[in-house]
Amino acid sequence: MAFARKSMLVDGLTTGYLEAGDGEPVVLLHGGEFGASAELGWERNIAALAGRYRVLAPDQLGFGASAKVIDFVDGRGMRIRHVARFCELLGVDSAHFVGNSMGAINLLTDATADTSLLPVRSLTIICGGGDIQQNKHFAALQEYDATLPAMRRIVEALFHDPGYPDDEQYVGRRYESSTAPGAWEAVAAARFRRPGSSRPPTPSSARVYQRISVPTLVVEGGDDKLLPAGWSAQIAKQIDGARSVVVDRAGHCPQIEQSAAVNGLLLDFLAANV
Repeated sequence: MAFARKSMLVDGLTTGYLEAGDGEPVVLLHGGEFGASAELGWERNIAALAGRYRVLAPDQLGFGASAKVIDFVDGRGMRIRHVARFCELLGVDSAHFVGNSMGAINLLTDATADTSLLPVRSLTIICGGGDIQQNKHFAALQEYDATLPAMRRIVEALFHDPGYPDDEQYVGRRYESSTAPGAWEAVAAARFRRPGSSRPPTPSSARVYQRISVPTLVVEGGDDKLLPAGWSAQIAKQIDGARSVVVDRAGHCPQIEQSAAVNGLLLDFLAANV
């Protein structure tokens, strides 16, 4: 099943998104690496989900076909508010949310906040929430200079299978996305700092997870180069009724690298929580 590429204005900001299927809404939130987009993040999952659900996959602010803007004070909050308004404008007052990497962190941030904004019916967290490892792979995500070799290092960081960074066409797709007008600037801008100011800490895994009361599935890549082994179980045990799963032979994007396995996990989890 193909998906439709659509665009709308959300509080004056151009917002690209993918839509497919009918039924209860499932909202997919992609990661935050240079070149990320809804299509690159979820193209191997939408068809499987759309057979039973209405799938909505927005390009988050700064990525894909959405406005290349940033809030220097509360960038994460701005993206969360944008997704909340996106849902509101589409008439979505309850949805199953699935996030990868940055998308997952945004979901956890909202779900554990004093006041949550997203209309969450269930949560699936994929490779987001653990403590980021300070290694060469994290450095590759931070030091991207908009060249093909640097994009290849990002792809190497994201995937377990060396076939991904060796795939010129795949690396090229991500490179083109990362160098679209305003795309590099919007993501790189988050790293700008006033002279003399310190770098902000990397996202911490410490949150008030006990505030999460919706069904939750936490998915870990068994060969993730960016997160420590066992992070998913550590988070799941702090959420009432949550379950953690480790997907073998998968890096930071198991929904891409082991899409059949993740699609099965998602369909089973969603079916149990409709």
